[in-house]
Amino acid sequence: MKKLTSLAVVGLLVACSGESPEQSQAASGDIAANNSAATIAYPETREGETVDTYFGTDVADPYRWLEDDRSEETGAWVEAQNAVTFNYLESIPYREKVKTRLESLWNYEKVGRPFTEGEYTYFYRNDGLQDQYVVWRRKGDGEAEVFLDPNQFSEDGTTSLATLSFSKDGSIAAYSISEGGSDWRKIIVMDAESKEVLEEPLVDVKFSGISWKGNEGFYYSSYDKPTGSELSAKTDQHKLYYHKLGEPQTEDRLVYGGTPEQKRRYVQGYVTEDDRFLVIAGAKSTSGNDLYIRDLSKQAAPLVPVLEDFESDTYVIDNVGSKLYLVTNRDAPNKKIVTVDASDPTPQNWADLIPETENVLTASTGGGYIFAEYMVDALSKVYQFSYDGKRLREIELPGPGSATSISGKREDDTLYYSFTNYKTPSTIFAFDADKGESTVYRKSGADFDSELYESTQVFYTSADGTRVPMMITHKKGLELDGKNPTILYGYGGFNSSQTPRFSIANAAWLKLGGVYAVPNIRGGGEYGKEWHKAGTKLQKQNVFDDFIAAAEFLIDKKYTSSDYLAIRGGSNGGLLVGAVMTQRPDLVQVALPAVGVMDMLRYHTFTAGAGWAYDYGTAEESREMFEYLKGYSPVHNVRAGVEYPATLVTTADHDDRVVPAHSFKFAAELQAKQAGAAPTLIRIETNAGHGAGTPVSKSIEQYADIFSFTLFNMGVKSLPN
Repeated sequence: MKKLTSLAVVGLLVACSGESPEQSQAASGDIAANNSAATIAYPETREGETVDTYFGTDVADPYRWLEDDRSEETGAWVEAQNAVTFNYLESIPYREKVKTRLESLWNYEKVGRPFTEGEYTYFYRNDGLQDQYVVWRRKGDGEAEVFLDPNQFSEDGTTSLATLSFSKDGSIAAYSISEGGSDWRKIIVMDAESKEVLEEPLVDVKFSGISWKGNEGFYYSSYDKPTGSELSAKTDQHKLYYHKLGEPQTEDRLVYGGTPEQKRRYVQGYVTEDDRFLVIAGAKSTSGNDLYIRDLSKQAAPLVPVLEDFESDTYVIDNVGSKLYLVTNRDAPNKKIVTVDASDPTPQNWADLIPETENVLTASTGGGYIFAEYMVDALSKVYQFSYDGKRLREIELPGPGSATSISGKREDDTLYYSFTNYKTPSTIFAFDADKGESTVYRKSGADFDSELYESTQVFYTSADGTRVPMMITHKKGLELDGKNPTILYGYGGFNSSQTPRFSIANAAWLKLGGVYAVPNIRGGGEYGKEWHKAGTKLQKQNVFDDFIAAAEFLIDKKYTSSDYLAIRGGSNGGLLVGAVMTQRPDLVQVALPAVGVMDMLRYHTFTAGAGWAYDYGTAEESREMFEYLKGYSPVHNVRAGVEYPATLVTTADHDDRVVPAHSFKFAAELQAKQAGAAPTLIRIETNAGHGAGTPVSKSIEQYADIFSFTLFNMGVKSLPN
């Protein structure tokens, strides 16, 4: 069975991150006056009179009207803001040169790991600058052919392929598409051989996998379509359905959810590889799930509870007959693998197979083996186990970095995985499961010489004495003079780990002479559940303190200085940037919050935001929680008379995970209260969402704008040759 993506991921805020440049000797205050905030004519943002009361405290929300994504006034505001922003960006003399360099670096053939379905081997491929990856296939040793080309889904490339799943024998394919970056999907079913569409698309599907039961039908998840705006209205009741091929969607059977007793914000159902069991996991938040199984080999079999509480993250990775293999952090914060018989699968009957260690476990299966990947200070170590729990070997990796899970079907002789780090483009390896031998299957074609760069792990101390790791990547021979343009990137939430991975965009930044630093701050999952919990709710300030300490380390060690430091993060990382720039506006020169959660008093009232309360808490739950959230909420902590860094807020008009109103309101507050000369702009991508499926052309344009804005506001006059 392929590695299961944790249930919480469906509701996560996860978004999408030469010689030294010639730099001016002056700080950004000496940047050409015609590009300063003092001369930017920002659009007028009307202040309303909305006031909310929490525990007797009145809180004004003057820009509440910007939450209405369907109003003409909001639409006009978006157009006016973009006009000002792009006028500014177009005035940067080297913006087009940065874009050209990004296009050149991006323009190489990219091929994904192969996988087998039926008689065909499939793989994803992009010939260089295609907006979307194309699905190709090959039968035996025959010529490869295009199976599915998402670039044909829409003229502008903004409709993307989200999920592709094949029936048991590979004869039928079901795939979901996202239009304009929305999390709402359509599922299309087609004959895999003839590519003929077999029935009307399923619509209004959200946060869903596609899991087949044989060739007859599949399970999927969705919410009832909300009243009001489909992009921002609250979605609070996730349900699992079964779709039988040939029947209309209106006849799809509700399998789980949909009653007051079973109210779940996230529900996932999947069938084990042998078609024996349906596994159902439900969650009320992005952490913790209940778990049920149904024996599909028996008529009208009941749902059997494995777990009926939400105290752990637990899922089934495989089975052998009635023996289930589960990964859990129940009584094991770093996770372990246990086995149990499906006849009575509750925790008191669990037996440890691979016990918990001091490092965090991620597990996968393939070729008849179990693969345990451990994070050791956020770096991968991978071990191969037999199904009786015997450790067979360590998989030798090329060096410090991240290995994708080794996974595949049980009968596969050859499995595939890839390895990468911040300076090494991804290499795909073929792995002989029986011999335990890896060989290079495909090297990256990126025009990036890793030998010219170095990526070093350091450890620094946060405000409360906690030791935090950070990876710093830059060109070899970097002069530690405090004048190196540096991007400090962070996330710090939802148990999500920031492990080293190559990025074309970040490679372009390194080629521009920049430094790229990523700390593994609390709130993430790098050191298990306790590390995550240490950055949640009333401990959220730890996340911001860790990030601030990372910036201070870079400055103290003279990698950079405040004049040449930018902070960047997306989604929950956008919140991180917003909180840090309002708490320490003196610390950095440039702030780049992307699709951020900026209004911490109202985040839970939009789409699936209520599910994030495990990490954040809500303003209604207690006076203490309200005051804590208000104390760091970026929208509520922009103060008049303060000089804020040069800020480029980025968001998208179809983001229905972190609604753009968060960014709209934050930008409006900054523009109204900025006391310094630095610009405070918002760039609003149209016909785009939270990040997944963004066309390559839009990604290149956005990174060109971000890097140009960053360098320009650091006083960089021209780019290196």
